[in-house]
Amino acid sequence: MRQWRAFQEQQRDALKASNRFESDDAKTPTPQADSPTGATPAPIAEQKATDDVRDAGPRPDEPTAEGVETAYGFVGKPINRASPIYIGFMGAIGVALAYGLVHLITRLSTTLTVLLVAFFLTLALNPIVESLTRRGLRRSWAVGVVCLGLVAVFALLALLVVPPLVDETTQLGNNAPKIVDDFLAQQWVKDLDQDYDVSAKIQEQVQKRVTDGAFVSQVFGGVLGAGKVVASGLFQAFTILILTLYFLASFPRVKQGAYAMVPASRRPRFISLSEEIMRRTGSYAIGQVLVATFNAGCSWIMMTILGIPYAAVLAVVVGFLGLIPMVGATLGAVLVAIVAFFVEPQKAIIVAIYYLIYQQLENYVIVPRIMQRTVSVPGAVTVVAALAGGTLLGVLGALLAIPVAAGLLLLYEEVLVPRQAHH
Repeated sequence: MRQWRAFQEQQRDALKASNRFESDDAKTPTPQADSPTGATPAPIAEQKATDDVRDAGPRPDEPTAEGVETAYGFVGKPINRASPIYIGFMGAIGVALAYGLVHLITRLSTTLTVLLVAFFLTLALNPIVESLTRRGLRRSWAVGVVCLGLVAVFALLALLVVPPLVDETTQLGNNAPKIVDDFLAQQWVKDLDQDYDVSAKIQEQVQKRVTDGAFVSQVFGGVLGAGKVVASGLFQAFTILILTLYFLASFPRVKQGAYAMVPASRRPRFISLSEEIMRRTGSYAIGQVLVATFNAGCSWIMMTILGIPYAAVLAVVVGFLGLIPMVGATLGAVLVAIVAFFVEPQKAIIVAIYYLIYQQLENYVIVPRIMQRTVSVPGAVTVVAALAGGTLLGVLGALLAIPVAAGLLLLYEEVLVPRQAHH
């Protein structure tokens, strides 16, 4: 408090001195020859110091002019920003805003996921659209060609997967009584039923469940829930497709609008880094699809030669699993081996040997050739990124983790490391 009062007295003395010097200067002008070249006269220096202090604005507790009438009323005292009440109030508002933002993001998680998937599909398909536009095709027509290509691919997959599933499901329904009779006709089942009366207990439990209204409603609710999940998944897939087409059609304008918000002095470097990140992400997505497609084709040929049933369906499943980093190809190999084991155990051994050889070929020949111009991420970073992405967003997070890690690694190499080198 004493220091503050001393500061106020010093300010008053400086103000009085400046007023006195100004009045003296008005009466008798100071000759310029008496002062050395480049030196500032003392009254002017004091005046400048006073003006600097005055321009710095009043301190939180410093009284200001109040009671001045303006067009909107009288000016009151300024808010004391050092007051505990003010600090606590603003802190409470910040906590409330943060809580509301977290709650809003949680409620919009599905919508944000749809937007994220559509954006990454846009980055994956944009190189194809750019390639078509460089060949003289208008961007709208190029987007239409890409859309027709996607529809054709999904229609082909549906033709490969849906008919076998429908046929097998129909056969299973028609042969269900015969399968049950054959199972009950086996000798060990008869012995088990004779010793423990298993069939009577099973019939009793089935009759009890069928007549139980709660169980029937639970089953019916489960069927409705499954139908709702399927309908929601189809609607989300259609929404993602529409958003991807919109993003592809307006992608140059979206990028220009985003780049315009960056300061002009930093815009060229920001544009170059952004374009490189998007190029790496799109190239990685295309490369991963090519690797998974090659895996699915080779698996179909192998299963056709060995006579493993559902070869086309299993090949499509292997292709989709191959999109998952690190573990996808292994999961597909395990699935095919299990199916082959139930057909014939020797075929399962052949399948295991085939996938062991194919994994080496894919890791050391196919992937380096396809991914040489896409992403270069260390193995440890790849593992950590895939685990973190899978924990946050499941399979989708694992799919998007590696291109995101590649973009962050580029920013680390091109922005953070050079900046630290200059300090």
